[in-house]
Amino acid sequence: MELVLNNKNFCGTASEVWEQLLQMPENYHFEHSFQLIKTYDYEDFTAELYIQNNGPDTVQRVIKTIPRNLSGAAPAVAAPFYYPEAMLGFDPETMQREEAFEEIAMLTHLVRLGFIVISAEAYHLTYIKSDAPRREWARWQQAGKALLHDYPDWSGVGKLVADTRLLLDMLEADPRVDKERIGIAGHSLGGKMAYYTGCLDKRVKVIMASDFGLNYDQSNWQDVWYWGEKCSILQGAGLEQWQLLDLAVGKPFMLLAGQFDNMASFDSMKKSQTGQSEPEKLQIINHATGHRPPQDVLFRGYSFLQKYLQK
Repeated sequence: MELVLNNKNFCGTASEVWEQLLQMPENYHFEHSFQLIKTYDYEDFTAELYIQNNGPDTVQRVIKTIPRNLSGAAPAVAAPFYYPEAMLGFDPETMQREEAFEEIAMLTHLVRLGFIVISAEAYHLTYIKSDAPRREWARWQQAGKALLHDYPDWSGVGKLVADTRLLLDMLEADPRVDKERIGIAGHSLGGKMAYYTGCLDKRVKVIMASDFGLNYDQSNWQDVWYWGEKCSILQGAGLEQWQLLDLAVGKPFMLLAGQFDNMASFDSMKKSQTGQSEPEKLQIINHATGHRPPQDVLFRGYSFLQKYLQK
């Protein structure tokens, strides 16, 4: 397979081309470091606030939740999303509820199931300064355009993967984490980040993603903060996103389908090598009730993580 973007050639198998497309640019260099800022104690878990650098000139806030009374190295899950308080379900400083997101608060849900869990700000909040509120789509548009201007051969998806891998670096560096039992989970944008990063990174052992739109026509992959104009080029070259499962090399993957994903997503998943050789590792729950999964469905997704990560 050969793909040309901005006069740059990407050659090899579909899996090799995917890896090349998502690599960080050669001029994107920085030394990763992070610092614990504050700790918040709750009845059944602790939350830790960090600052880490996530680019040559940028930093992001990170929240990690840790179960109380750990008896040994614990399994861990990266739960990427818009910003970490959304995954916590509340602001730890003010205790104000994140009403729009508390039903999918994976930092809180999963820590109560015995996992160490981590989440961070996405790059729309860190790549450039903006006066727009953090939930405004204008921030994504501004950040995506700025990233493309600085790194025209890269993509918003590549940046999201790079940032999510930093969360895996933090988990790997934490002596409280069992490094052989790391998973990844996310909803919507977080589902995109979980799927791509989970397929690409060998440290991830199991993936759970909710309603992110596996196929190009199921979600807004063409927006500048994801693939932008490259989306049609990828499609024209025969690169389909289910092919990333071939990079996952048999990792268990569960998809919670609701609005953007459906059984067409599962049909695509089954085309992968895992779908052909180990179909039991690819699971779907098609609740078909809308974008946000019902609580029982979400917790079935958590059970999938428990099956592969908890002894």
